[in-house]
Amino acid sequence: MPTELEEPSLFKRNQLEPVKDLKLLIRDYSPIAKNALTMLVNISDDAEVVKSLTVDDQFLESLLRRVTDANDKNADEHCMLLANMAKSDSITNLLTKKRDIPKPLSTSPIAIDQLLDCFVKGADGSYNKHGANYNYLSYLFADLAKHEKGRQHFLSPRKEDEGIVPLTKLVVFTEHPATIRRRGVANTIKNSCFDVSAHPRLLADQSEEGGIGLLGYLLLPLMGNEEYSDEDTEGMLDECQLLSPDKEREKQADIICTHLDTLLLLTTTREGRERMRAVKVYPIIRELHSHHENQDVKDAVDRLVQVLMRDEEGEGQQQDGQPKVQELPEDEDDQIVEVV
Repeated sequence: MPTELEEPSLFKRNQLEPVKDLKLLIRDYSPIAKNALTMLVNISDDAEVVKSLTVDDQFLESLLRRVTDANDKNADEHCMLLANMAKSDSITNLLTKKRDIPKPLSTSPIAIDQLLDCFVKGADGSYNKHGANYNYLSYLFADLAKHEKGRQHFLSPRKEDEGIVPLTKLVVFTEHPATIRRRGVANTIKNSCFDVSAHPRLLADQSEEGGIGLLGYLLLPLMGNEEYSDEDTEGMLDECQLLSPDKEREKQADIICTHLDTLLLLTTTREGRERMRAVKVYPIIRELHSHHENQDVKDAVDRLVQVLMRDEEGEGQQQDGQPKVQELPEDEDDQIVEVV
């Protein structure tokens, strides 16, 4: 096991002097920089270390420059470090931080937009000349979406990007081959759904003005190759019908639970519940329940079923008439990156 995991306190002596040295070494030759990055990643679960990284604007700019550089050999390691730095609230300055536009990667001067472009264009490993996949940026996005300003960014059309809503760039990856990417995207979507005012747009079809068409991207990972009766199929989203015989369900139970939690959030309003009933969400989660052995999955399905199947009278409203949404617990350690 690396020393930094055994004795993280060694890196905090003399007012974090070793950390300051490591921050300088990421600019060194690629092998040395990679070792320095690995050490920083492994000690960045410490709040004091993370704070020293996130408040250093010069260091943050150095990371961003290397992540967006198609020639950087350690782009993925930089992404891991950014993901861990997102545990600090200070990382929200990425939402407004302006920097030079790295053409042709991006058209936006805002740091978070540039990172989103890296994530999208690097998904197949073709943007970075050394095959970086940028998957760990999804964990950064998930943590940013825990903040109101982060949710607003992901859910608002970007004038710097032809009016595209950033979340629409992410939802397409719910069935991507990379588990890390799927997990981070699932949590970004879930956290974005705490903005109840955005639910109508999230639930609307993409053919409707402003519609994001989220439901299909949530339901498809929950589906296998089961056959449904005509009664069950009638009303289902087009993309959820006539699936191929080799269609596979999401293999990671925690990701399935995240999607189920997101669906539960979308039942906050009566309109959301009615929309989900109309597109036959119940038969899909019924089959998920019967085909999955994981108890957490079964429990999450049960919670969603109870909401979808119960009577509507007087349900889902607080005394002030506002929809009620309760944040679901999340083990943040699940998204701390370590390099062993």
